[in-house]
Amino acid sequence: MGYIPQHALANLKNYKYKGVDKSLLSNYVLNPFWTWFVTLWPTWVAPNTITLSGLSIVLFNFATLVYYDPTYLAQKGGATGPPQWVYFTWGIGLFLYQTFDAIDGKQARRTGMAGPLGEMFDHGCDAINTTLEVILASQALNLGRSWWTVASQIATLANFYLTTWEEYHTGQLYLGVFSGPVEGILMIVSIFIITGIYGNFAGPTFWDQKFLTVTKLEHVEFIAKRVPNVALNESFMIFGAFALAFNIITSYTNVYRSRRATGKSVFKPLLYLLPFPASALLQILWMNHPMLSNSNILHSFAFVPFLCAWGFQFSHQVGRMILAHVTGQPLPWWDAMWIWSIVGAVDANLPWLMGRAPVIQHSPENTEKFVFVYLAVVLVTYARFVILVIGDITNYLGIACLTVRKKDARGVWRTAQPESSTKKI
Repeated sequence: MGYIPQHALANLKNYKYKGVDKSLLSNYVLNPFWTWFVTLWPTWVAPNTITLSGLSIVLFNFATLVYYDPTYLAQKGGATGPPQWVYFTWGIGLFLYQTFDAIDGKQARRTGMAGPLGEMFDHGCDAINTTLEVILASQALNLGRSWWTVASQIATLANFYLTTWEEYHTGQLYLGVFSGPVEGILMIVSIFIITGIYGNFAGPTFWDQKFLTVTKLEHVEFIAKRVPNVALNESFMIFGAFALAFNIITSYTNVYRSRRATGKSVFKPLLYLLPFPASALLQILWMNHPMLSNSNILHSFAFVPFLCAWGFQFSHQVGRMILAHVTGQPLPWWDAMWIWSIVGAVDANLPWLMGRAPVIQHSPENTEKFVFVYLAVVLVTYARFVILVIGDITNYLGIACLTVRKKDARGVWRTAQPESSTKKI
């Protein structure tokens, strides 16, 4: 059984990508570079192969964190920091990911492989990358295993969810003058590079310095009396909160205009924002409770695996939203993987709910085991989703996923021809 109903398969042939990018940096600096860079790739390389190559670089970066900085995973109190050069590889890797992610659409036009599968594949890799970069950036900012890292996860996933929700209701991907895929990624690249530069002196603790002190603004009496002198990493979190608020307003404004232009309800789409805060609240309730401070996830070896499981669960959630977009189906309200979050949250809060110890997570060891089982289940479920969706789309459209091939009228595989009519930013 696949994820796409039989009646919705026909909508795959009607799907056309639409996108708007208003970033000055993207249009006048990066896009000329991307246009040149894509010419370095042979036309026999499939666009999805380029996308997957970019994600592989990020996975390698994440592997270096696990290898060089095991204390981030195993000890209470945060990390000691990997070697200085590792931060530069994270910055280079993320920049390459952004570049590969930007040129896969251009390669799709060159090879005649543009379509709904590329949209699904591209967004799926982006969703996975989102959580991995939250973990890497939080380490580089010296946030460690803290609620700041959790807040970063929520804000970053919320931005991704907003973009997906907006694209579904407007029919196009909208990137404003400041967006996560462009300026946001370059900002994180800068963080990695700065942490690498100051690694010989302070490493990630560089970001614990006070913002007004570093900028010398503490000597300006008007500012010093009115602006709190918070740490650099906390300042970045505050900036992220304002960015999220701005994106919420911008996304709804675009949806409002689109719905109003077509005579549809401008308030109904707001209901489809509710699944994200509901799922995020479940994760927060599961992660910590004052009565379980000795075995909660925040201070255990399970913290990073939990964030990874949360990220893959989110990837499944938004993957189904993107699938609904390309196949013309209603947005999903419910995700079956939330059952694990519900069980975890209820069990962790049994002391508050029923005045008794948790049934499953009654010790740090059991909490860790349960989280790792959760991660395994989420990985298998998401892998099943990816395999089935790819199978449904490739079989129906007669295309390959990682090679530049299509089936002709006789069912024979042939190299795809460029389609100049297909447009994608």
